[in-house]
Amino acid sequence: MGEPEGAQIIPLGTRGRPGRGTGTRPSAAARGLAPQSRKAAQKPAADVEGTVVEPSEGVAPDESTGRDTSEARPGAETDAPAAAGATDPPAIQVSDREPKGGIPVGDLLMAFQSASREIFGADWEPQLARFLAFLRRRLTGDYVVDEYGFDREITERFFMAAVRPIAQKWFRIEVRGAENIPAEGGALVVSNHSGTIPVDGLMTMVSIHDHVGRHLRPLGADLVFKMPVVGAVARKGGATLACSEDAERMLRDGELVGVWPEGFKGIGKPFSERYKLQRFGRGGFVSAAIRTGVPIVPLSVVGAEEIYPLVGNVPSLARLLGIPYIPITPLFPLLGPLGLVPLPSKWYLEFGEPIRTDEYDAGAADDPMLVFNVTDQVRETIQQTLYTLLRERTSVFR
Repeated sequence: MGEPEGAQIIPLGTRGRPGRGTGTRPSAAARGLAPQSRKAAQKPAADVEGTVVEPSEGVAPDESTGRDTSEARPGAETDAPAAAGATDPPAIQVSDREPKGGIPVGDLLMAFQSASREIFGADWEPQLARFLAFLRRRLTGDYVVDEYGFDREITERFFMAAVRPIAQKWFRIEVRGAENIPAEGGALVVSNHSGTIPVDGLMTMVSIHDHVGRHLRPLGADLVFKMPVVGAVARKGGATLACSEDAERMLRDGELVGVWPEGFKGIGKPFSERYKLQRFGRGGFVSAAIRTGVPIVPLSVVGAEEIYPLVGNVPSLARLLGIPYIPITPLFPLLGPLGLVPLPSKWYLEFGEPIRTDEYDAGAADDPMLVFNVTDQVRETIQQTLYTLLRERTSVFR
């Protein structure tokens, strides 16, 4: 269709309306589409790949093909032969600008707050502050350890926190007679020993701490402190060597001391002799209690005998390794490491009435008959309580 007579034709890319370009360079809007510098944009299309192609005056390239779709202006016949032999100009290429990498600081802070809220709860800020203060004290050495190596902070924050779920969820320990434990001052807790592996000591420690708020200081055998890792952990948890000197010093200092007089004979006895107390040694714990005048609290534990039923032993190999026994249970070593998982038996801990020792004379601790009588009294109290608990128990696992 022809143009009306006298109409003015304004080809694209020539001087015309504002924003349409100047004819020699693209408009500002067109230059913004390509990321090249101004100097690169002014170079010919054959020299710089991907730059905006400047169409000749009077030529309007098609957006999709780049071909000339406009009609030739009057007087442009001389350009036709050259245009006919020329190749099609390359298509316009526009590179998208890539966003900068990384995560904004605000998003990181929000993620950190959300994770802290999930771990520490709604009051995560004070708990996180206490945890960071704990780390600072451990790194700088600003913490207290007593003369026996007991680290109260590590014991409460880590040892107790690790053992408590086992006591509450796995063994479902039921504590009776916790009011018989003195709230303050020195006292000696005497318990039966069982379980093949001395787990009952750990369960007694966390139970006393949760019900009375005191730390039980166990007296351990020499073998415990000869083991590389176990010995150091036991020291930090409050244990010390089972000798009269350390026991008496602790009792005089007002500590709550725990002792298991059966020793390895108690935890290593066969399953057929479960809940039958072994010999209580020579009564050294009674002598320590009489010398310091502290009460003796008998403790009876039911449930520990069933966690690792001992059905066999390898005494020759045990002597070779220098350990009291090598246990054989229905699951170990048949199932390998899986056999070390204790069976979830139901536990009962009953603390009996304290046996007073402050009424004896100063030299009573050196009287062997008196010491033997008190030792037998403590042993008989624990044994009778075990029989009572066993009669009340309806099932091993309930």
